[in-house]
Formats: sequence, structure tokens, C-alpha cells
Amino acid sequence: MVTDVSTTTEIGSYFITNYPPYSQWTKEAVPSFFEALDREPDRSVPLGMYLHIPFCRKRCKFCYFRVYTQQNAETIKNYVDTLDHEVQLLKDKPGVAGRPLRFVYFGGGTPSYLSSNQLRLLRERLGQWISWDNAEEVTFECEPGTLSLEKVQTLKEIGITRVSLGVENFNDAILEENGRAHLSPEIERAYGWIRQVGFSQVNIDLIAGMVGETEENWQACVEKAIDMEPDNITIYQMELPYNTVYSKAIQEQGLASPVADWPTKRRWASEAIDRFLAAGYQVSSGNELVRNRDTDHFVYRDNLFRGHDILAAGVSSFGHFQGVHYQNDAEIEGYMNAVASGTLPVDRALVPTDHQRLIREWVLQMKEGRVAVEPFVHKFGIDPLEEFAEPLANQQQAGYLEVDADEIVLTRKGLLQIDSLLPEYFEEQHREVRYT
Repeated sequence: MVTDVSTTTEIGSYFITNYPPYSQWTKEAVPSFFEALDREPDRSVPLGMYLHIPFCRKRCKFCYFRVYTQQNAETIKNYVDTLDHEVQLLKDKPGVAGRPLRFVYFGGGTPSYLSSNQLRLLRERLGQWISWDNAEEVTFECEPGTLSLEKVQTLKEIGITRVSLGVENFNDAILEENGRAHLSPEIERAYGWIRQVGFSQVNIDLIAGMVGETEENWQACVEKAIDMEPDNITIYQMELPYNTVYSKAIQEQGLASPVADWPTKRRWASEAIDRFLAAGYQVSSGNELVRNRDTDHFVYRDNLFRGHDILAAGVSSFGHFQGVHYQNDAEIEGYMNAVASGTLPVDRALVPTDHQRLIREWVLQMKEGRVAVEPFVHKFGIDPLEEFAEPLANQQQAGYLEVDADEIVLTRKGLLQIDSLLPEYFEEQHREVRYT
């Protein structure tokens, strides 16, 4: 029977983005990725690319990603050169050659840490080997304090279609406490430039439960976000993954968790959803709202959740290609040395079974709040309502979802804690292992 997770925000909480868990990926499986690259692909499967830019002005206290702070122009140029070389190594592989990129995602780190000239160099170098001119979506993550009008114009020039602005909060004291590099005046300036230049989609991120958050301030943040009228709004609930500044302080100094408890964060997120719905937004997933579900799409997410091919480029980046999960070397020196030697820098991989692929797509699409049954029957030859009958019955009884013959629909209660529900669909050997 499903029960609510512990109310305290403890170290090790995780946001599910893949299956089987990352902790199960191994170096021994890496040859399977190279075999997948050399196979003729199913060209009906969309292909995208994730490019990791690991540089930041500061490291946030809640960040667990591979980032490097305050790097100079020479380091960045060397990294762009390495990205260029890595893409060259990928482009002529039988599984890649001739396939157009349907979507591209620049993540980090802080991609907008790069200068306008460095961004143009990146586009010029990569453009020799790949093109995103006809992609449905090219997303670029931005930190407000790294932007200028010239840089935003450069993003438009190099083909960015979707800008994601890491606002997180509008209160300067909270931003400073949590280690964010930007302050509220920079948010306002950056957002003005983004709207002035114009992009097909603009997303802003908020985080419920940052250290120091209050009832009054959270409500003010939600109202400010509504006033900004972005196309997409993403609401995260603050977690404490391993290897963050906050997590290390808790472990080393025996401190209590400084993050709001789960019931508070879920209530804040739910109240925000109510306000956004009243302002005309529609729920797109457990943590995303859009102005119009028919026109406002997150193409990268949609493809990731459906098992489509995503090439990874950059240090520590994750990909999924022809049925193989893989990750590049997580250390920048190892990554750059491998590419310099003419070797793709893949460090670990996993080949999921057909049953694990079914689970992966099922749990990820559950995060969207509504899952149609027929596509799974068509793709896997299995009725998920029968395959997952026990967890579905448990979760329906607990009020997390509703089941009918055609689809399952998450309730608000289920959406607000969706990641805590998903391990019940995992194979038994993966339910208690560390996720990352």
C-alpha cells in the first residue's frame, strides 16, 4: 500500500528522470553504446541533442550538477573546441548520419555564462557538422544576471526558440541565502530584454521551499510570475540531493534540514497552481503550467519521456540512443582528454530490457498527469493496466489517481508528490537502491 513519504526534507530525495536508476549504470556496458552508434537506425524515431555548458558565476547551495565557477575565456574556448570535436566524432556514425535534429537543449551549469562572441563561435563551430535550423525547438537555459540585450539578441540570431529563465524567487535575501548569483533587479531587466527580442516560448522557473521562504513571500512570488505572463511556468519543490552545500553541512555539522517540509512545499505548489489556473494557465505536468496546451509545448521533455534518441555532448551529460542509456565522463579533465585523443568520452551506460523500457516510459509519462493506454499496447504489446494493476489499484485507493479503460489521470494530490509514487512501478530490485 502506498503511503506518504517522510514529511522532513531529507538528504537523498530525488527527482525521477530515468529508469533503471543511474546508480545501476556501469562502465562494463559502455561498448553497447558504441554498438548502437554503428547500427542503422529506425529513422522514424526523432533525434535530439543535449549540450552541457558547465560554467556558472556561483554554485547554488542546492545544486548537485557538474559545474565550474568563474572560468576564464581561454577555458571556455577550450571547452567549445572540445564540444566541436565531440560532435565531429558523432556526426558520421551510421546511427546518426543523415538524421535531422528535431530538438536541441542547452543545459548547465549556465549556458548564458558564455559571451555573445563565445555563443557565435559555438554556433559557427557546431554548425559545420550539425544543424538545428529546422528543429521544432531549441531550448537555452539562462541565469538573469548573465544576460544583456546584446546577448539576448545573439541567442535569437543563433537559432534559440525557447528561453528558460532561472528566476527561482524574487526576494533578494532568499536568493542570497540559497547562493543564487542574481538578484531581483537583474530578473526584471533580463525578462524585459527577452520579451523585447521575442522568442516562440519563454519559461520561468520557481522553487517552492527555498531556505528562508515564507507564506507571504511565496504568494508574492506567484503574483509576480503571473504579472510577467510567461508562456510556461515550472514549479520545483526544493530537494536535498547528495553533494550539495546544504547536504554536506547537514552531514558534517549535524544540522537540521533547513528546507521546508514536504507538506508545506506541496501546499505552496498547490496554491500556486490554483492561482495560475485562475489566471488562465493550464496544467502541463506535475510541475509545469502553460498558457495554452495546444500551442505551448516542451518538445525536449515530450521526446525524453517517450524514449526517443537524445545524443549527449559535453562533460557529464546524459543521453539515450537506440535503446542504450549513457553518460559522458563527469570530470572535465577526463572528458576533454578523451575527446582530444579521438575517443567519445562515454563513462558509463546501461542497456534496459524491454520491460524496463516499458517502466521508464510509463513512469515518466505519469509525471505529465495523464497517460493514455493505447500507445503502450501498440509499442510494447502489453496492457499497462494489467501489467501495473497492483500499484495502480493501491494508488487509486489512496486518492493519487483515477483509472479507466483508456487512460490514467493523476489527481492534484498525486501530481504534487508524483516522484514519490513512481518507485512502486520499478522492478523489485530497484525500489530500495540509491537513485543517483
